[in-house]
Amino acid sequence: MLLSLLTIVSTWAIPFLLLVIPVYGCFKKVPVYESFVEGAEEGFTTAVKIIPFLVGMMVAISVFRASGAMEYLGEILNPLTSRIGAPSEILPLALMRPLSGSGVLGLATEIMRTYGPDSFIGRLASIMQGTTDTTFFVLTVYFGSIGVKKYKYSIITGLSADLTGFLASLYICNLLFR
Repeated sequence: MLLSLLTIVSTWAIPFLLLVIPVYGCFKKVPVYESFVEGAEEGFTTAVKIIPFLVGMMVAISVFRASGAMEYLGEILNPLTSRIGAPSEILPLALMRPLSGSGVLGLATEIMRTYGPDSFIGRLASIMQGTTDTTFFVLTVYFGSIGVKKYKYSIITGLSADLTGFLASLYICNLLFR
């Protein structure tokens, strides 16, 4: 019963919002279409502003991976991570997550294909996807688009949050699935 209710809610949530928001706007006498067009124009302007930052970030990630630096860093960190119970197969995902969401999605997909989604490594990869963020991507694209120049503490905070997410993922997986 609960599962069928959740299925109905998830199926109709977005169409419901797409109907309710404009109706509410009309009720409040907001020019809905004009507001939509204005927002779309601002979104397009923002997208054009962030393209150089996005291209720069993608090139840097490609160079990092193609140079073998990611694998080398994984080898260096492997003695430490093996002590805390992190499998070496997860290190590329942990190292790439602060850099690229799409790159990590590809790595996570490969992990799922190789080890299975119900394996310890598959579950760890899934939990890591939900508990960490693309710190450098966020800083590069969003901070760059609005002209923030001083983001030293944001990097420290973001990477600390990513490390915490990684360790929490590892703890939760070890607690629940080992």
